[in-house]
Amino acid sequence: MNNNLQNSNSVIKKKIDWQTIQFVMRGNFAQDIYESWLKKIELVDEFKNYILISVSTRFIRDWITSRYLDQILQIVKKYNKDIIRIEFIIEDNNKAILNNSESKKNDKNKSLINDNVSFIKDSFLQYNRIDPNKNFENFITGPSNKLAFEASKKVSQDIAHYNPLYLHGGVGMGKTHLLNSIGLSLKEKNKVMLISAERFMYQFVKSIKSNEMVKFKEYFRNTDILLIDDIQFMNGKEAMQEEFFHTFNALLEKDSQIIISADRPPNKLARIQERIKSRFSGGLVVDIQNADYELRHKIIKSKIDELKLLYSNQINITEEVQKFISTEIRTSIRELVGALNRIVSYSRIYNKVPSLSEVRVILKDLLNLSENKVTIDSIQTVVCKFFKISKNEMLSPRRSRYLVRPRQTAIYLSKILTSKSLPEIGRAFSNRDHTTVIHSVKTIDKLRKEDNELNINIDSLKNKILYNQENEI
Repeated sequence: MNNNLQNSNSVIKKKIDWQTIQFVMRGNFAQDIYESWLKKIELVDEFKNYILISVSTRFIRDWITSRYLDQILQIVKKYNKDIIRIEFIIEDNNKAILNNSESKKNDKNKSLINDNVSFIKDSFLQYNRIDPNKNFENFITGPSNKLAFEASKKVSQDIAHYNPLYLHGGVGMGKTHLLNSIGLSLKEKNKVMLISAERFMYQFVKSIKSNEMVKFKEYFRNTDILLIDDIQFMNGKEAMQEEFFHTFNALLEKDSQIIISADRPPNKLARIQERIKSRFSGGLVVDIQNADYELRHKIIKSKIDELKLLYSNQINITEEVQKFISTEIRTSIRELVGALNRIVSYSRIYNKVPSLSEVRVILKDLLNLSENKVTIDSIQTVVCKFFKISKNEMLSPRRSRYLVRPRQTAIYLSKILTSKSLPEIGRAFSNRDHTTVIHSVKTIDKLRKEDNELNINIDSLKNKILYNQENEI
């Protein structure tokens, strides 16, 4: 009887055979899915009610989580019904954190690393999103961000000189870039944690649910450099704010450096405890303002130089276009770089240097030229005027050659410059069938590749419709 119980217990405690799980996944998923996403998953450890698996990148983790995780969990549960969730670690990040945790003294390296391995497996607080591509060297400065840059450099050289350092500014102004730069410059000799307020909240709630608050407190309070991004998202979370307040004080007492970013100054933070806002205001508060024209132009030139190295000097954006986007894209640096990426993609796809008129069309949504302002009626009016025909002639059932091309052009422009559906466009052209719309669009697309004069005329019409001006070439 006792022997049977012992055998039964040994079966219950037996670890999951991951090779078996892999074999089942290979049969349950399509071959391309298995080979691309699931084959290289490795089992790190198995706990009472969850397993820990590793993948090589965050992208793979997110892709698997959003598409296949439920199915994988169901497969695992067939072999251990007590497993209720699956946790991930990123192999590269895991190694990076172990490296960051090394002691200056060689005789302590081994014990510190072993402690970190055990801790990471138990708590999964290894999330550390320092980006090696965002450093001080490639941060471009101007009057709007010079003070923030210098303050960030200062805390990297003299820890706790400004404590906390609070950076605030609009979306896409370089706050996260500066936090990354500080983390990169200090991580070799210090225990650095860069985390978003949203992720901090997630780890806090997770630690409460798993009864691991002691580890949570120890992890964050033993950090040398704590960088928290987008602190405004901590609003309204009273329990988390309470924990953050005590963590904040504990770090200040041990002269750890705290750097915080937000989209507004401390006194404008909504639903954040007054004592926390007071602590933020007690350090150095720096505003990153909107970039001026000179800084935007410098950023564009710098990004073009980077892209030329990447694509072996195949990138050619005219000075006129560079000045145009530097002048027109003012919302944020992120949008400015995004606009340049669009233009570069267009240039590489079509193997041509885009003209200013083409750039205006490519960036029409960023230039606040909403398609809602463009109507099919206005397109018909402009096209009829250009081809010197009446609107009644264009909308008539007649198929004379001098009417067909303007009609097809107007339909084509209606398709690319408005969000109207094919049937809606057909109805606006005297209830023509949607197949007629498709034929017109394909015809003009084909002719644009063969007829340079027509291509120029289409660009001219686009500019007239979108900007009320003639083609600029």
